[in-house]
Order: sequence, then structure tokens, then C-alpha cells
Amino acid sequence: MSDAVYFEQIRQLVELQKVDDAIHAVKQQLERAPNEMHDLEQRFAAAETQRNYILDKLSHLQDQQKRLSHDIDDDSARIKKSKNKLMQVGNQREYHAMMREMDSMERVNRSREEEKTTLLEELQLQNDALAEIDKTYNTIKSELEEKRAGLEDKMRQGYEDLEELNAKRASVGKTIPQPVFMRYEFIRKRLEHPVIVAVKDGVCSGCHIAVPPQSFIELQRGQQILSCPNCQRLIFWCGHFDMDEDTAAAPQITADTENPGEDDGGQGF
Repeated sequence: MSDAVYFEQIRQLVELQKVDDAIHAVKQQLERAPNEMHDLEQRFAAAETQRNYILDKLSHLQDQQKRLSHDIDDDSARIKKSKNKLMQVGNQREYHAMMREMDSMERVNRSREEEKTTLLEELQLQNDALAEIDKTYNTIKSELEEKRAGLEDKMRQGYEDLEELNAKRASVGKTIPQPVFMRYEFIRKRLEHPVIVAVKDGVCSGCHIAVPPQSFIELQRGQQILSCPNCQRLIFWCGHFDMDEDTAAAPQITADTENPGEDDGGQGF
């Protein structure tokens, strides 16, 4: 393979990788969006369960309060009625019997008053807890409604982007010789993203492991498309191309690629 053919094929493969990078990013976004919604829904469900528990408890306490108030009012009325009857008692025996009955009713009433006081304290605690959970509940509810409103648009836009990228991928793929394209596809279906990566300072940027010296020398010659012996990804030497520091995409052939690798020899290998 001539140098020109090699460099052109690497350029084509990297261009295809750029499209696959974009497709990969969109797919991740499409996967994350429902997951984020699911997590938020779980948080909302937990807050709603806690809120409903407090509401049920408040309802039960309020029923108890009504019952106690009713019983206390009834006992107070009976005690008052007994006191009126006490003045009409005709003998000592009936008098003592009514006094015992009144004492018993008053003890019961005092017990109920104490129970009512405790109940009112518990009602206050539960109302405070409800006020606190309502803050969380309403905050999550608003966030959930907002995300639900935006999720449909976000997903639709994602699928539209994906459709455009797949069309672009098909177009880019047609420019690559079939055997080279099939090799790329074979690797893509069996390895984690990405497929083709740069080798910088003798290290594969896909697996971050040093390429063996002989393989690195062959890579510098730029005569055939090689794979990393460790991760099996397609590799190219960054010295053949002008690239940004942070990306191996869109390489541009340098002016001194007539005899690639001669100045750098084995670069320490």
C-alpha cells in the first residue's frame, strides 16, 4: 500500500469514527434521559409515600381527638347532673354511692384530659413533619413535571439527530474501500467504543498500554493499517497527522510524511 493510499484510508476511518462518536453520544443521552426521569419518579414516590403516611396518621389522631372531646363533654355533663342529684339524696347510703360514682367519673375524665394533651402534642409534631415533607414533595413534583414536559421534546430531537447521523454515516462509509470498512465494522461490533485511535508517545490511546517496539516501528512507516496488539483497535501514529491535544479526530496529513518516522526512529524502543 502506498503512503498516499494509507493516509487517505486512515483519514476516512477517522472521519467515520467522528460520526460514530456523535452517534455514541446521542445514544447515551437517549439512554440517560429516561433513567434520570426514573430516578426522579422514585424520589417522588418515596416522598409521596411518606407524605401519605403522615396524612393517614394525622387523620387517625384527629379522629381520636374528636372521640376524646366527645367523651370528655359527656362525662362532664354526667358529673354535673350527678352533682345536681346529690342535693336530692334522701339517705347516707345513696349519698356515698353517688360520691363514689362521681369520683370514678372524674378520674376517668382526668385520664382522658391527659390523653388529649398528649394527643395534641403528637398532632403538632405530625403537622410539623407534614410541613417539612411538603417542601420536598412540592419541589420534586415541580421538577418532575418540568422534566416530563421536556423529555418528549428531548427524545424526539435525539432520534432526529440519530437519523441524520446514521444517514451521514452511510455516506461516509461509501467512501471507504469495502475490505477496510468491513474490518472497521467487525471491530466495532465486538469492542467498546471507539474503533480507531491514535498512538501517542508509543502508547495506544484506546487501552493506554504501550505498543510493542516492532509494531510501533511498522506503524511509523505508514504502509498498512495496523491493530493494537493489546485491545485490537485500529491504530495510527499521531506523528503522521496534525491534531489537537485533546482529540485524535479529523487528522490532517503533515508536510513531512514522505518518510514518516525517520527522525523519530523507534522513539526510545
